[in-house]
Amino acid sequence: MNRSDTDRPLTGILCMLGFCVLAPLMDACAKATPAEVPAAEIVLGRFGIQVLALVPLAIAMGHSLRCTGQEALSHLLRAMALLSATVLFFTAVREMPIANAIAIFFVEPFILTLLSAVILKESIGPRRIIACIIGFGGALLIIRPSFSELGLVALFPLGTAFFFALYMVLTRMMSGKGHPVVMQAQTAIAATLVLLPVLVLADGSDISYLDPVMPTGKAIYTLLGVGFFATVSHIFITYALKFAPAATIAPLQYLEIVSATAVGYAIFGDMPDSLTFLGIAIIVGSGLYVFAREQAQGQRIIRRRPPPAP
Repeated sequence: MNRSDTDRPLTGILCMLGFCVLAPLMDACAKATPAEVPAAEIVLGRFGIQVLALVPLAIAMGHSLRCTGQEALSHLLRAMALLSATVLFFTAVREMPIANAIAIFFVEPFILTLLSAVILKESIGPRRIIACIIGFGGALLIIRPSFSELGLVALFPLGTAFFFALYMVLTRMMSGKGHPVVMQAQTAIAATLVLLPVLVLADGSDISYLDPVMPTGKAIYTLLGVGFFATVSHIFITYALKFAPAATIAPLQYLEIVSATAVGYAIFGDMPDSLTFLGIAIIVGSGLYVFAREQAQGQRIIRRRPPPAP
């Protein structure tokens, strides 16, 4: 691929900003979906519409969606992790402010750092471990008052962070094995094939988060909104990673907290309190420190490598 096709940092930054604006709109649509529609059905709408959008896009780009048995298993595992993360998060945002849920979710880089050390055997130093602990402390500042009001639902964004970090580890293990749009389409297909029979079997079960209903009125539009904003926002982040280095765009993701606060206030009248803002500041500061340490460690490894043979 020509360097000019990928070395376009300004385009990458703009794509990342697009993601940060659109992703909270997906969460707002999930929150606005009428309560009688179970969270699992909202998630099915998210992945089902993504299949309808990305499969034709991948085919139009000239890519094949076929995969080997091992690749199919990898996509299934990624889909299960992403499904779990999405169900937990959509359940959480229906009960708590979007900004609070996203702020707690942003402990994900810390969990990713720890999982990478355990699963991928990546080296992490004591300073990054301390930063992770401090970041979790910031999350507790947000969780504690929410837990007293909502109970276990307040912990769901933390579960989202764990499963999404696991999804990212699995994605790293598959890196270089396919085009990002194809991988997203295949994961969406796997997630849909897993969730659809579950909802069929749960029909009439009276399980609040599984028993499906026929969407009508407002629910039709909010479900379409979830699928639309999920698809477009993830296309944005795919191309952000294509056009700019991760080192350039990753810190920008914290702007999602800003846009989530604005969306939550504009649509639902939710505004985080001072303790939540303090927790957000601790999480963001710790996350940026962990990211900076990872970049510095990567640069040291590069400098230590011997020069190529003439």
